Amino acid sequence: MLRRLALLGLALLLSACETMQVSHDYNPAVDFARFQSWAWKDPAVQYQPNNPMLRSDLTEQRIVQAISGQLDQRGLRPVAAGSKPDLLVQAWLIVANHQEQVVTNYGYGRPWGGPWGGYWGGPWEGYWGPPMYNETRNVVYQVGTLQIDLIDAKDGKLVWRGSAEKVIDTSPTPAERSAAIQEAVTKILSTYPPK
Repeated sequence: MLRRLALLGLALLLSACETMQVSHDYNPAVDFARFQSWAWKDPAVQYQPNNPMLRSDLTEQRIVQAISGQLDQRGLRPVAAGSKPDLLVQAWLIVANHQEQVVTNYGYGRPWGGPWGGYWGGPWEGYWGPPMYNETRNVVYQVGTLQIDLIDAKDGKLVWRGSAEKVIDTSPTPAERSAAIQEAVTKILSTYPPK
């Protein structure tokens, strides 16, 4: 029973971490209304770490399609061939290991009342004292960050950055991967252009 409670606590801890954390930063001196067109900065998607297990053409296609669609919804159009864009766009997929310490308490102290019992009734019934046994475990999990950079094509300076961070699902289906990337990109670009 106690083991199940410990696992439930661990599941709740990790599920609390699963919420997507989104952040944005931008240069407030920039007039974002002047940006009408965009193009990919080469390479379109960077990976950190640069690991073949992380790097995938399928993942890159999902990221590129999601960003293209969201930029289009915000009035930015891909540049025509041979033309200069207003913005350069680059995405980063970053995966890092995180660690949490989880402490589980097993058992409790002695019954109230010492050798005379403790079952006098009223609010004084129950157990007191420190737990009989504590177990401390380190839980290692991976957190993925999708970052989108918008760079002024004229001077090469970063003008807007958004990112979303979430605990990575260990065995998602292709549909779940697509949905997670689409959700992240939508939330990241939800505040573009800044007001």
